[in-house]
This record gives sequence, structure tokens and C-alpha cells, in this order.
Amino acid sequence: MNDLNNIKIPLPNKKISELVTQRWQEFDVSHGLGDLEKMVVKYAALTGKAPVKKLKTAMLLMCGDHGIAKYGVSAFPPEVTIQMIHGYIRGSAGANVMARHAKADIFITDVGVNADLTAWPQVINCKVARGTEDFTKGAAMTKQQAIAAIKAGMEVANECIDQGYNLLATAEMGIGNTTSTAAIASAILGLPPELTVGRGSGINDERMIIKRNVVTDGLKINVPNPDDALDVLSKVGGYDHAGLVGMILAGAQRGVPSMVDGVNATAAALIAYGINPACAAYMFCSHLSEEISHGKMLEMLKLHPIVDAGMRLGEGTGASLAIVILQMALDVYNQAALTGVENA
Repeated sequence: MNDLNNIKIPLPNKKISELVTQRWQEFDVSHGLGDLEKMVVKYAALTGKAPVKKLKTAMLLMCGDHGIAKYGVSAFPPEVTIQMIHGYIRGSAGANVMARHAKADIFITDVGVNADLTAWPQVINCKVARGTEDFTKGAAMTKQQAIAAIKAGMEVANECIDQGYNLLATAEMGIGNTTSTAAIASAILGLPPELTVGRGSGINDERMIIKRNVVTDGLKINVPNPDDALDVLSKVGGYDHAGLVGMILAGAQRGVPSMVDGVNATAAALIAYGINPACAAYMFCSHLSEEISHGKMLEMLKLHPIVDAGMRLGEGTGASLAIVILQMALDVYNQAALTGVENA
């Protein structure tokens, strides 16, 4: 049933990396553009060719409800998941506005929303279940469901790559998902909930206590194995996480980088890394979230955020900012530097 271990991920192209680095050296001896130069070198090495002139970004908005949302771990009730999806369809959400600035196309994907969305043609139907189970009572999903959700994310990503998209960006929606993220972080990093549970949607002290207790109870009853990423995902994760895991793995397999957005997407990246560590090379980190577990997860993945703007929203918003910066860096290389290197 689980053939995820057979995913082959190519190594970054060292020759291209050296050639692009050399071109930067000819153009900017002092390396005054810092991380912008490194981003272009990395992107070229991952795609295995001279830096493209224009990014074509597919933002995969993975949606799923969380069984633990009923405890009031968020400032918003579970019904807001479906309300936000309405906003994405209309194009009126803040995430839509920012994605338009980044020229990113949003693909709204139902992996586990607790509603029937089949009548909405704007939503890709990959539903595995109508939300996860309450993980304070047992596993959030079965391993078979987790694998099905990962494969759904892989399928959507592969379809986008087949259409010529050369960058994938993570986005997610699911009320309660920062609680699942905190549980994933605690399980994999071996940290107590006090060091992983943040305020998410801006909850007050009373809800923070509830949120920490939910994570504590979930970890106690499920005892997820930190050395088995699939076990962690199935016991305390979400379908939105699982879809992003598949996206990241499929992108790496096809030589297409992922722009990882925020704390929830980074939890998914951590699961993907646990399944196949080689995929970490294909990740860019868009921004540093205000959520307390984010920096600790990035340390494990050895990722450096492109933006630090005090954001906590997720939904692909930080990814949109970082995509604009990456495109700017590519423009500088292609338009201001000497003639680009030839494909290798």
C-alpha cells in the first residue's frame, strides 16, 4: 500500500550551480545582493538549467477540516473553513490579492473538508474524508487515508507541472490546523506543547490553555513515533498537511522547487522530509511565522526564511511575498548580469 519510499529525487545540478555562481561573481564581485544571489543559484541548480526568465507558479491551496476544532482551539468556529473557501472562489480573500501580485495561479483543492463541494467546479475534488477524527480520542486518520491524501497532493502537483508550472507554492485552509501543526512539531522535535503551541488565529489566554491541553492529550493517547513521519501525520496531522506533503514530494521528484509558506506548511514539509529527506533541498522558505514552533522546524530542515514581516496568516500569503522577491532576483540576473549560462 505504501510506495512512498520508492520516490526518487534527483540531486541538485552542481555544474549549473557553479556556472551561475561564477556569473554572479563576474557581475557583482562583492556579492552585495546576498541572499538574492543564493536564491537564483539554488533555483537554477534545482531545475537543472540556466535560470528561467519568468516564474510560472502554481499555488496549491489544500483544504481540510480538523476534528479537534470543536474544542475551540481557534478564534473561529469550524464553519469558517467553508466560508474562506467561498472567499477564495470569489477571489476576494487577502490571499487572492497577494497571489495576484505574485502572478501565482491558485488551485483550491478539497482533501478533507467537512462538506460536499462537488457542485463547485472551482474546487478540485480530492476528498479522502469529511475532516479528521478528534485526535484526543485516537488517530486523526488511518495510515491508508494519510497515504491517499498524500497521493492526492502528488496528483494535483504533477498535473500542474505537466501544464508547465516551474514553481509550486504551498497554501492551506482548515480551522484548527495550527493545533495539529503544534502536535506534529512536538512529536517530531521532541518538544513539550508549551514550546510549540502558539496563538494561531490570535486566541486569548483561555483558549491557549485549551489548545495546549488538546495537544498534550493527543500526544499522550496516540504516542506518535518521531522516526516515522507517516505515523505522526496519521495520528495528529490534517488532510491539508497531507496534501502539501504530496505536493512537495512530487515537485522534488520532478525537479520543481516548492515555496513553503508559514508554520502549517512547514509542518507538512517536516513530514515530507521524514518520508524522503532528499526533498528538503527543493524547498524555499517564504517567511518566518510568529508561531513559536516555526523557527525550530526550520532549523531541522536547514531553511532560511526569505521574509520576516511578523506574519502568522498562512494561506500562501508569505509565499506570495517571497515569489515576488525570487522573480526580482531572477530579473536582476537575466537582465543586469552578463549573458546567462547555457543549459547543461
